[in-house]
Amino acid sequence: MTSLDDAHAQMEANSQIDAYRLQFFECLAETEMFLLLEEEPDADVAKPMLFPVEDQEFALVFDTEERLSEFAQSTAPFVSLSGRLIAGMLAGKKIGLGVNLSVAPSSMLLPASAVSWLSDTLAHSATETQAKPQSVAAPKGVPETLITSLDRKLAAMAGVAQMAYLAEFTYADQTKIHVVAFIDALEAAQPAITNAVSEVLTFSGIEVGSLDVLFLRANDPICATLSKVALRFDLPELHQPKARVIEAPGSNPDKPPKLR
Repeated sequence: MTSLDDAHAQMEANSQIDAYRLQFFECLAETEMFLLLEEEPDADVAKPMLFPVEDQEFALVFDTEERLSEFAQSTAPFVSLSGRLIAGMLAGKKIGLGVNLSVAPSSMLLPASAVSWLSDTLAHSATETQAKPQSVAAPKGVPETLITSLDRKLAAMAGVAQMAYLAEFTYADQTKIHVVAFIDALEAAQPAITNAVSEVLTFSGIEVGSLDVLFLRANDPICATLSKVALRFDLPELHQPKARVIEAPGSNPDKPPKLR
């Protein structure tokens, strides 16, 4: 069983609860997927193999190479990309996604409308604010589902910050907002961090108003207060990656292949 299988099983077992459906789409977006191609890529252009089902075409993706090989029953060309990149590349092309078809418990067909919805949802970015808090307190009334989702998201963000705190901030106009404060975050990673927190709220399926994101240095005076009252999340350290043999193009998320 893979994490996608688990998310799919939870969604199927709780079909009336939107939160589980959203968690499945979040997992799909974050998972490295193997897109079956019609032929070996030419330079930076990849042509997905499309299968017609009724009046729609579907590109096929698998969450392991073994599952792709099992479906193809032979060696087959593929490209490895995150689910979010694949959704973004297929959005608007009227192409659906066949996920782990016939080879896994998570086998399913996602129509083109669902692919476009996922791409649009992931493209939504968080807004930034320059407001300064007047006081800081422990988080209140935050659903456990949101805390679990935030913990899972932060656990996958190795090396981008030292730690993060969840707290309730009160601003000058007496507005109270929950804030995720990152300590010593890499400047280049800050836009991605902000969007990641926004996705936590989007895919949690619950109404908690909003989550602000704040970036602090460890020597900022407010950090002493946060360490006493806030909920702390320790981010994993970044380990030196091992050498990897690239068997297919598309491994660089900053330069995915073009689909034709």
